[in-house]
Amino acid sequence: MAAFQRRRDCRGRVLLYFLLGMLGNTGATQIRYSVPEEMEKGSFVGDVAKDLELQSRELAERGVRIVSRGKKQHFALNIRSGSLVTADRIDREELCGQSAQCRLNFNVLVEDKVKLFAVEVEITDINDNVPKFQVEQVEIKIIETAAPGMRFPLPEAFDPDVGMNSLRGYELNPNHHFSLQMQNGADGAKYPELVLERALDREKEPVYHLILKASDGGDPVHSGTAQVRVTVLDANDNAPVFTQSVYRVSVPENVPRGTQLLTVNATDPDEGVNGEVTYSFRRQNEKELQIFQLNARTGEIITSGDLDYEKSNFYELEIQAEDGGAFLARAKVLVTVLDLNDNSPEVTITSLFNPVTENSPPETVIALLNVHDRDSGENGLVTCSVPKNLPFKLEKSIDSYHRLVTDRALDREKVSTYNITITAIDQGTPPLSIDTHIFLQVADTNDNPPIFGQASYSAYIEENNVRGASIYSVTACDPDSEENSRVTYSIEEDVFHEAPLSSYVSINSENGILYALRSFDYEQFRDLQFRVTARDSGNPPLSSNVSLTLFILDQNDNAPEILYPTFPTDGSTGVELAPRSAEPGYLVTKVVAVDGDSGQNAWLSYRLLKVTEPGLFSVGLHTGEIKTARAFMDKDALKQSLVVVVSDKGEPSLSATISVTVAVADSIPEILSDLSGQEASSNLEDSSLTLYLVIAVASVSSLFFAFVIVLLALRIWRWRTSQLLGSGSDPLAGVPPSQFMGIDGVQAFLQTYSHEVSLTTDSRKSHLIFPQPNYADTLLSQHSCEKTKPLLVPEDSSCSIHDPPLAPQAPPNTDWRFSQAQRPGTSGSQNGDEGGTWPNNQFDTEMLQAMILASANEAADGSSTLGGGAGTMGLSARYGPQFTLQHVPDYRQNVYIPGSTATLANAAGKRDGKAPAGGNGNKKKSGKKEKK
Repeated sequence: MAAFQRRRDCRGRVLLYFLLGMLGNTGATQIRYSVPEEMEKGSFVGDVAKDLELQSRELAERGVRIVSRGKKQHFALNIRSGSLVTADRIDREELCGQSAQCRLNFNVLVEDKVKLFAVEVEITDINDNVPKFQVEQVEIKIIETAAPGMRFPLPEAFDPDVGMNSLRGYELNPNHHFSLQMQNGADGAKYPELVLERALDREKEPVYHLILKASDGGDPVHSGTAQVRVTVLDANDNAPVFTQSVYRVSVPENVPRGTQLLTVNATDPDEGVNGEVTYSFRRQNEKELQIFQLNARTGEIITSGDLDYEKSNFYELEIQAEDGGAFLARAKVLVTVLDLNDNSPEVTITSLFNPVTENSPPETVIALLNVHDRDSGENGLVTCSVPKNLPFKLEKSIDSYHRLVTDRALDREKVSTYNITITAIDQGTPPLSIDTHIFLQVADTNDNPPIFGQASYSAYIEENNVRGASIYSVTACDPDSEENSRVTYSIEEDVFHEAPLSSYVSINSENGILYALRSFDYEQFRDLQFRVTARDSGNPPLSSNVSLTLFILDQNDNAPEILYPTFPTDGSTGVELAPRSAEPGYLVTKVVAVDGDSGQNAWLSYRLLKVTEPGLFSVGLHTGEIKTARAFMDKDALKQSLVVVVSDKGEPSLSATISVTVAVADSIPEILSDLSGQEASSNLEDSSLTLYLVIAVASVSSLFFAFVIVLLALRIWRWRTSQLLGSGSDPLAGVPPSQFMGIDGVQAFLQTYSHEVSLTTDSRKSHLIFPQPNYADTLLSQHSCEKTKPLLVPEDSSCSIHDPPLAPQAPPNTDWRFSQAQRPGTSGSQNGDEGGTWPNNQFDTEMLQAMILASANEAADGSSTLGGGAGTMGLSARYGPQFTLQHVPDYRQNVYIPGSTATLANAAGKRDGKAPAGGNGNKKKSGKKEKK
């Protein structure tokens, strides 16, 4: 029942103290609460949320918490209710001792605003301690001669409570010889004394047993008792006397144990046992007994423990001197502990915001620090600093708190990690300091675009490259980190030659490797310009671009193309005329060729591959002009066959051949008469050979068509099988199967070869001629084509056709670069020794031949001569007056009427100063005709 009443009274006092605390805190600069001691854990102290003007749910969201200097925390925040509660039982006497007021201070931090609020909680005392005597039994010896009124000190009781709950008075059980009186000390304390009321008689009563009771002023009243045993002694009439009533001594806190502080001294004029004085501590608590030691014989006081100014800076000791006759004397020893600078400053990191973004503005809070030094005075004054070379500074906050803030903008690309050393140094002698390290990470923001290593790039690739081949690699670096530094590559969309740029090249978005999506042709375009974009993965992403020029290098993939002379389109054989009276160096005709390549791949050279009469004709190495090397002789055949090969300078060299037939005669009727005679005599001999040749060609053709049908059937069967197996779509599905073949999944176009077969009625004198193949498809053949033998060789032929094999193609030389004037073109474009205008394209050449044929037909009809003027063949109107037969071979001599033996009159005689021959105009040269 008493316990229940006590708890109810405690709750009433708690409510009263709380209301008083709330009323007293109105308008204060800090938050104050009041709570009684010994409350249960979790007891309500105050409504922090209300005092901070926050809602209860905002405490957790805004990071409200209690911060202290590393001491034991006696209070806690209830995040749900927003109230301050006790963290454990609070013992006021343990925290504050005998202090009149007991206040606990701490701070409440609102972390999102980095704002601190000071909180002070006063711990009020309750009557939870009973007055207690240091000893339970006390013996007092009184000589029997003691006069009434003598006073004898009694033991004092100690009550840790304060105020009304502290010790209030003493009571002594009733007796006839002794009474109790209170004595006021210099410090205001009251000491009980035993007063002798009547004289003692040891013989009547040698011992008296008394009970001393000490009571406090609490409600309910607590009390404690001590047994007092009074022994009556024989007479001893002098008490000990101290030399000083109060002894004072100052001692540094770092003195070692066993150091002598001072010696107290008391004298007794009695002799013998009554004059022997012994010393002892009186009213000494356990802590003081552990620190100080008193020699009972000599009165020396030495240290038996460590003195610490921070724990206690002052001690009050009471020394008692007692003689052998039981007389007592008291004296005080006041010990002052001097502070030394023996404690280094303490730095506590209350809050740390790590990492910090590099785009944080100046004055951004990095950390909240509490700096404390347990020393006092100048020894406790602390100065904090950070290195000057770091972009940080310290700002003073409330109490002993400092804020570490940024002093200027941060750049992670320059410094990504800071080791911030905070130095705290006091002002003691010697000064003590401590270094606190904060490892701060600077978080990256996407503030740097990717950077290419060059302002522009140039790449080179040979034409006829493989599709999907890698061309070049570009790299861009981003100094940011993680996702902000991950670079992806792309090509800006554009249109090139009416096709999207993405159909020409592609780029690997991860590593920047460029790939060719098609096979390039130098003859279509020489370079390809585009822009590559590098974009990082930041938010928002940053990008940069660079120009890349792809130069196409020429390969020797185009054989020379002969523009002049060309074969007539009417089925006849073109013949060049040369007069028998021609001097050495006479220009018979000129071979005009062009090469689609450039550079050395287009440098053309001309040479004679086969001639009827070696040494009779020569061809210009670079001009292609066919001239007589010597004068004609009677033994020379009337019909000279020349095979001219035109080669370029590429690696491997490509070439083309042209057959030129030169008729040696002074006039067209003469050469037609000779040729007709030869043909008439040989028709009969060659008829059987022609029949056999036709049969052979028909057989070979049949075998070839059979092979093509079998091959086509096999290809259709394979295609059908692949369709049944679900091989997927083919990007070359639109191309006819005959135009490509597949090898291990790689498709390549086949070559198309075009050959001309020239046969005459005199098959024994005919040849099957295979010129160089015409590459009509997109891929260049990598194999050379050789012609080792003609299909049909005449019995009397002494020369065989051997085309030199094509050398392997060497990679193009990138060192050549020519101006437009230096670039080689057609052979006719090179300035030679002769003047005049030459036909420079196939159209002009065909027109020239048509005009020559028209003139020849007129001559055959005998209606007119072959030209508009002497030696011009009627061509001056087209090619100018400078275009004469001196520069153009007389094509009239190449024209004859098949099946007719009639000769045609021409203007050759006029040019050479000879009259046309009469009759058929043919000179019979029996026995001098040569078979070719």
